This record gives sequence, structure tokens and C-alpha cells, in this order.
Amino acid sequence: MNVNLNYKHLHYFWTVAHEGSIAKASKILHITPQTISGQLSVLEDRVGSALFEKAGRGLNLTETGRLVLRYADEIFELGRELSDVLRGAPSIGASEFIVSSASALPKTIVYKMIEPALHLPHEISLISKEGPVESILAELAIHKVDMVLSDTPLSGALNIKAYNHYLGASNLMVFATPNRVRSYKKNFPHSLHNAPMLLPTSQYAVRADLDNWFREMDIFPVIRGQFDDSALIKSFGQTGLGLFFMPSVICDEVCKNFNVRPVGEINDVSQKFYAISAERKVRHPAVAAICDNARTTLFD
Repeated sequence: MNVNLNYKHLHYFWTVAHEGSIAKASKILHITPQTISGQLSVLEDRVGSALFEKAGRGLNLTETGRLVLRYADEIFELGRELSDVLRGAPSIGASEFIVSSASALPKTIVYKMIEPALHLPHEISLISKEGPVESILAELAIHKVDMVLSDTPLSGALNIKAYNHYLGASNLMVFATPNRVRSYKKNFPHSLHNAPMLLPTSQYAVRADLDNWFREMDIFPVIRGQFDDSALIKSFGQTGLGLFFMPSVICDEVCKNFNVRPVGEINDVSQKFYAISAERKVRHPAVAAICDNARTTLFD
């Protein structure tokens, strides 16, 4: 569907959305409420969907309305910036870059992946969020975030226009407290049979691979805990509750920060990492910086 937008109508919508009612917008725009209401109806006809729904004496945005508002915010912010530049004022302020990571990802790896985006020629203001993969992909679909970091690619079953950017993979390292390392190093990995183990929940894509590997090796650990959050796995692991797995690419940081030691590396199981961006953001310089650094440095 080819939608030709009238930017005056878009400005009326933008003002009503921020003021919360047509009456308040009317006072700011110095236009009668009837005129604004009529122009909003024209805009909704062109968009093909309602932008507002009544809520008492005010108005709430529909899902389509929230999507249109985000674009409108960017459009009118750029308009103000252009006006300043044309008046000779320098462009100031950092542009927002919103990245949401799956809560299953180790925080150290998330930091290592995002950090290069903070050194671009044009300064950005980073907003970092996290949550379950399904939730953060839903936010990507309505352009509430610019990029999603995950250990699973976007499935074709989800009706989301976005790109998967494969960043790389890391083998898994098994960690234990210093007083337990020696006993499990001997005859590794078979020493893991009946060992107390802290595992990720099925939210992690790598969990199914680990379970398969255990069965193939005839290793049956004693599962002492399962966790959605990788930080909790490490925190419980440093108390000696059980052995745990982390990507080997962050081995040094895990040992230093949690006073644990590597028992051995599993070369048959790896954790994969993806950046997922909305189609219109595929050339975003911050996304490019994250992808390039991950592929050439972090997971090289």
C-alpha cells in the first residue's frame, strides 16, 4: 500500500498525541477542535488504521498510533535540528541508540558487543534493556528498539521484518571453585558424571545442545539449579553450589570476577550470538560497529 502522508496532518497528530487531547492541541495550534478532528480522520484514512482510542475525556494511542508517533518524533526532531543548523547553530546532543539483549546472555559478552558503538564519530546516547527473547523481538517489531542481541536467530515463524546478523560463536568452558577444580580436571569431561551442576533454563538455545551432549557422553550430572539469568548462575557458582558453563571467550573475566577456575573446555558445544535489527536500521552505524567488532575481534 502506497501511503502519501501530509506532514501538516502528521503535525496535528503529533501535537494531539503529546498533549493527550484534541482540546489541548487546539489551544497550542490555534486551530478549532473540529478542524483538527477532521484532519486526523483524513490521516487515519490514509494510514488505514485508527491512531487513537477514547479513554474517558482523553485519548490513548493505538498500537499503530504508537508506531506513527515514534516516527513523527524523529521527523520533527530532525526538523528542529535542521532549523538550528540553517541558523548557524551547531548540531548538539547525542542520538539515541536503543539495544535490548536477551536476559539469557552473559552480561560481560553483552558489554563487549555493545562497547564499540560508543566510539563512533557521531556520539550516541545508549539505552540498554533486557528481557525474554519473545518480548524484546515484539518491541523490535514496533520500532521501540533499534537492535536485539540474542543467542537465537529470528525465526521465520514470527511475522517481523528484520535481519539476522550472525556475530560468531564460542565454545563452552566449565568452571568450579578453586578447591574443586583438581578433582574434576582429572578424567574430564567424564568427571562431570554425578557432579553438582548449575544449568541454564531452556530459554537458552544452548541448553538443548548441552542436554544432547550429556546423553551422547553418558554423563548425568546432579542438577542443583536452573537459571534464566546468566549472572545468577555465576553468583551461585562462586559459592560452590555446583559447576557451571560459560562461553570460553569470557573465561578470564569469569575467573577474575567470581573467583572460580576453569575445569575444562567443551569443543563439541558452542553458544551462538546474533544481532537482530529492523530492516530500516540495517545500515545504522552503531549496528555496523557492533557486528564488525564481534566478527573480527570478539569471536574471531
